[in-house]
Amino acid sequence: MAEIKGNSAYNSARNSTYWQQLQMLAKQPWSLAALFAQDDSRAPRFSMQAGALYMDYSKQCIDEQVLASLWQLAESCELSTRINALMQGAMVNTSEERAALHTALRLPESAKLDVDGQNVVADVHDSLSQVARLSERVRSGTWRGFSGKAITDVVNIGVGGSDLGPLMATTALDEWADTDIEVHFVSNMDGTQLDNLLKHLNPETTLFIISSKSFGTVDTLSNAKTALSWLLATAKRRAGTEDSVLRRHFIGISANSEKMSAWGIHPEHQLQLWEWVGGRFSLWSAIGLAIAIRIGMAGFKALLAGAHSMDEHFAKADFAENLPVLLGLLAVWNSTFLQVNAHTVLPYDGRLSYLPSYLTQLEMESNGKSVTQHGDHIDYDTCPILWGEIGSNAQHAFYQLLHQGTQQVSCDFIACVRRYNGQSQNAPLQQQHELSLANCLAQSRVLAFGNAALQETEVQVASAADKYKYYRGNQPSTTLLIDELTPHSLGALIALYEHKVYVMASIWDINPFDQWGVEMGKQMAESVHQAMQQAGESQFDSSTNQLLKHIQQLS
Repeated sequence: MAEIKGNSAYNSARNSTYWQQLQMLAKQPWSLAALFAQDDSRAPRFSMQAGALYMDYSKQCIDEQVLASLWQLAESCELSTRINALMQGAMVNTSEERAALHTALRLPESAKLDVDGQNVVADVHDSLSQVARLSERVRSGTWRGFSGKAITDVVNIGVGGSDLGPLMATTALDEWADTDIEVHFVSNMDGTQLDNLLKHLNPETTLFIISSKSFGTVDTLSNAKTALSWLLATAKRRAGTEDSVLRRHFIGISANSEKMSAWGIHPEHQLQLWEWVGGRFSLWSAIGLAIAIRIGMAGFKALLAGAHSMDEHFAKADFAENLPVLLGLLAVWNSTFLQVNAHTVLPYDGRLSYLPSYLTQLEMESNGKSVTQHGDHIDYDTCPILWGEIGSNAQHAFYQLLHQGTQQVSCDFIACVRRYNGQSQNAPLQQQHELSLANCLAQSRVLAFGNAALQETEVQVASAADKYKYYRGNQPSTTLLIDELTPHSLGALIALYEHKVYVMASIWDINPFDQWGVEMGKQMAESVHQAMQQAGESQFDSSTNQLLKHIQQLS
């Protein structure tokens, strides 16, 4: 690995005097209404812009002293050195003893980054060239199925980051699609998604992308096996062979070439991943093939460029002007010190419908840890429970809890400023967009100030007896405004959250790049599946045994 300080040598923020200082500050009776009443300049002082992203964090329960202490806390654990280690390919994934170089996936071709004597930038751009070649074959109609017909539909089979990343980005950027080829996504192990999809697809014109870093994920391979059977059922009636089906209807993306070959993926249709790419950080790699097919390689490269611009900002900007650092430190302040253990992501833009699910995995799988990188048990709160929904839908679903429930919840409001501009025929849509923006700003205002947000001309609580109409406010939130949603700005937004995760992990001294917590359930499922297929008594706990017996009786 690169000659950079190892993680085990870093100072711990937990042992810093600034940690204790923040604990004391957190005990103060924080009131957002009082903070704004005392300071007319609060909003501009607690706002920041980087590229197309404008962040207003003035509705967080902070003041100058808290912010200064958070910056000092970051310095106490050598956050700058940790950021440099991430960018330069040091072994930041300590439990698996490797780098986490998703940032290398969006470096320009002229850059150079050596890891273990290998220029990974050259490898990355070789892979991107393959993505360009395969995507163009599909988009141009030169890729043909076993019967000689051009591909009309592409199905990405993956799970976790191999599904959520390309699904989220393809949905968000669908207005940049310049092809009639439809892209679909399948992840669920039980076959429901695939079964419903195959009813509407033509096997002669459908191409499958099997996305799996290990090429051993049971969810993905079970769907792939079913897809192959579906294709063969038609191909054999048309004198097609299994070899022609595998060669003409499957692309594999994995770090395990041997398993791809053993499954039957043709070598020319295998795209490489690397061990230093984590699944939930992988949409920038060949895993983004589905994105490239839908919006073109130029659009995909603009997505990469946007992420790289945020990488540069993260690596070079002072903490006081660094969006990912600020976002991460605020999350630590809320979760660890104020003990706000729930967080919701609220995009007021239908194109970002899958962003909350994507960020749920990114943050909770990365930072849902209770042991430090040194194996010590953690005695403080780390990652909050995260969920989210399109803002207008969320208003009619769980805003009741946000406004009047008993739980403290921090919120991220996300909206795009410009949409439908300069299109006279879209005047009604422009009005809808403005209405959505108004709701975004209004909801964050009411969450912050409660009934105190109401003006004299607005509806007031009828009387003191109407307590069910009372809004307590004081729910902290950050508002992120995007100038306009483009591949470039979306790339910057995603990278912002990736780096936020790393900042949080650095303060908490945890490894955000492994996910051992998902492994035991997978292993146990194999034993349970074997027992399910056998007669006789199972050797599990009484509840599992009873449930298995009930299933076997009905099977």
